[in-house]
Amino acid sequence: MITDIAMLVNPRSGQGRTPAVALRALRYLRESGVSTSVLVGRDEADSLVLARRAVESGTGALVACGGDGVVNLALQAVAGTDTPFGVIPAGTGNDHARMLGVARHDPIAAARVVLDGAVRPIDLGRVGDRWFGTAFAGGFDALVTERTNRLKWPRGKLRYNLAMLVELAALRPLDYVLELDGREVSTQAILVAVGNGQTYGGGMRICPDAVIDDGLFDVTVIGAARRDQIVRLLPTIYPGTHVEHAQVTTYRASRVRLSTPGVTGYADGERFEKLPVTCECVPLAAKALVPV
Repeated sequence: MITDIAMLVNPRSGQGRTPAVALRALRYLRESGVSTSVLVGRDEADSLVLARRAVESGTGALVACGGDGVVNLALQAVAGTDTPFGVIPAGTGNDHARMLGVARHDPIAAARVVLDGAVRPIDLGRVGDRWFGTAFAGGFDALVTERTNRLKWPRGKLRYNLAMLVELAALRPLDYVLELDGREVSTQAILVAVGNGQTYGGGMRICPDAVIDDGLFDVTVIGAARRDQIVRLLPTIYPGTHVEHAQVTTYRASRVRLSTPGVTGYADGERFEKLPVTCECVPLAAKALVPV
């Protein structure tokens, strides 16, 4: 059993729910005899400094409390180390929690995984010197995320849905060049997702067959199509049945270079960098606390 942890908290995620979620989890862990320190940075950079310092100091585990953004920060600190990470989900999307099988609406159940769970080595994606756990988005999905982050209203998933409608009105296919383990594919597409995990965007199963410890990305490409076809196809991403459509092509590769003009890539819901980028799947790069 882990006897000491550092909990990295983003109090601003989850529409203000995170502090209450963190307090419930902290109380349970401390009452169970776990020594717990709380890390709250002034900003993202300061939070990362605190997380890395905790890992370097030998904490038994780094636990991220908040949304996928704070989990992504935790990954930057634990990747390539022996320090396991856990998740107390309190965000809007919580796709890392889905990926790891952690309860998304029960802080005590999530805390029990930290206390009594198993350690599972998992793959991570890497773009340059940055890591991601779920998926890298480089098309319509990235544009939707970009617009979502600019919108002040509405809150929660409704904001994402509104952003999707706005971007759908301006939708046009883009010219992509993909390099998949050295094999080049040129295509027109509206969306390219490079998945380590199966979901992004709060449960959209964009790469429904992805496995987090096989050393490979699943790559989903939604090709050029009429707007009415896309409108019918998009809802099928949630159950993952979109891969059965004629407009969708899937690949597997450990190294993916993605090129198209005018698109900024996102991973774990966080802004990464403008394309072209190279995504590398690093086998068993992190140790996750998962339910037994």
